[in-house]
Amino acid sequence: MRAGDFSMRPATLRTWIEIDSGAFRHNTEEFLKLISPKTHFMAVIKSNAYGHGLSLVGTILKKYPRAWIGVDSITEALRIRHDGLTNSMLVLGHTLPSRIEDARRAGIAITVSQFETLADLARMRTRPAFHLKIDTGMHRQGFLPEDFPRMIGMLRRAHLVPEGIYTHFAAAKDKKVPVYTHMQTRVFKDAITMMNDAGFSRMITHAAASGATLLFPETHFDMVRIGMGLYGYWPSTEAAASYCRSRTKLKPVLTWKTVVGEVKEILKGSCIGYDSTECAQRSVTMAVLPVGYWHGFDRGLSSKGQVLIRGKRARVLGRISMDMIAVDVTKIS
Repeated sequence: MRAGDFSMRPATLRTWIEIDSGAFRHNTEEFLKLISPKTHFMAVIKSNAYGHGLSLVGTILKKYPRAWIGVDSITEALRIRHDGLTNSMLVLGHTLPSRIEDARRAGIAITVSQFETLADLARMRTRPAFHLKIDTGMHRQGFLPEDFPRMIGMLRRAHLVPEGIYTHFAAAKDKKVPVYTHMQTRVFKDAITMMNDAGFSRMITHAAASGATLLFPETHFDMVRIGMGLYGYWPSTEAAASYCRSRTKLKPVLTWKTVVGEVKEILKGSCIGYDSTECAQRSVTMAVLPVGYWHGFDRGLSSKGQVLIRGKRARVLGRISMDMIAVDVTKIS
């Protein structure tokens, strides 16, 4: 190995990210196989598409015009509307009162999870589509079961008709521990029944994210919301093990790459990096990579993190610096 070894390196960059659109489409198809043709599919691309690039992933999703799109904010929603994405869209996070009209004009549905937002909608002559968020046990956003009589009363008085109703599971990542998910499902079904009894029967119901879509098919309802699974990540090691990777193959979409900046031989007993936190127990061939904690390589990975060089694992040596790390490449030729 020598300094400068790399493959597919952009000529002017020392470090870069590669996004595999084929892997994203593959993962999408894997989840589509798990649901009924009648079940809606929501691709969750909130928070800059989990760091993968909002506009880039939005462009890939143009191949799925019937898919719903889930975003965190009206800002994200308007961005991908501007990029030409015409899919049905739901803002999953809080929408400021000052931005509700923006959602209406752009045909974007918002989440309503508190009485204050219901009151804001009641004052509007023309309203955006909205989905009610129900707190069935996650205890973040959402109306609690005891809020339902008041909530239904406000909906009726203001002639507000929700497009959808949904909840979020707290622990649907391990099929061996199903009790809490089953409890939340019961509470959600009770909420749906109460809404139906009150005359709100034509709503899109949804609860399952990636974990529940894989492990609890009874929670698919009318739509599933797939986030991290689209990017090639299993919701948990338990989900991967209990679902069995032989049935669903997920491919990582993002790869972070860098170059080998320098290679040198370190003698046994030599200490590496700041504060001499690690000293070589044997002679080591060491590579220096021009990335560090400034780039997002977690300093907590000092002396234990690993990188891939020529398909082989190389352990981080010593403390991670701001702009560089050292790794052991003794067994990599």
